[in-house]
Amino acid sequence: MEPDRTRLYLTRHGEVVSHGVYNGQTDVDITSRGIQQMERLRDLLGDKELRAVYSSDLLRTRKGAEIISRPHGLKPKVFPEFREVHFGRWQGLTYSQVMERYPTDIPQWLSNVEAFRIPEGESMGEVRQRAIPKLGELIERHRGEEMVLVCHGALNRVILADALHLPLGHLLRIEQDYGCLNVIDYTPTWTVVKLMNG
Repeated sequence: MEPDRTRLYLTRHGEVVSHGVYNGQTDVDITSRGIQQMERLRDLLGDKELRAVYSSDLLRTRKGAEIISRPHGLKPKVFPEFREVHFGRWQGLTYSQVMERYPTDIPQWLSNVEAFRIPEGESMGEVRQRAIPKLGELIERHRGEEMVLVCHGALNRVILADALHLPLGHLLRIEQDYGCLNVIDYTPTWTVVKLMNG
């Protein structure tokens, strides 16, 4: 590893039991398939020289972090700053249910993804404000090292958009499958996305 480079293995948690709804900050578990997805990532990252494994404080990411960290003898550390976006009144609902109950919400959100605050929830701009500074601290802490962050679909998109200098309005152009892997290299002057949704 170059002494000034931090390599981030950014993953999304495995498949959840309440698939197909806006889970947001509801604390849901992962399925047996979700466990298998995280075990696949564990095996993929088994030969990496990981110095730390981090996750949000929600169960679905903590479980993935524990699985990935075992071969490395690491204890995952959790931060609430990396929680999924708070979907407010959408939480627990499907897209169709949101459109039926709150027909203007999603069109307003799509027209201004960064600033529109989901009623009783938060905006993607607010997600960025809480997550990116914490990520910056960890990047500095691990200069010349490799680390894992097990996160969430929307949160991963925010981190990738930040790395690519994309406006948050383009977030939904980035796919993040359950159990996917992204690789981002950070140096003091440059950021390179080496892999996305792998």
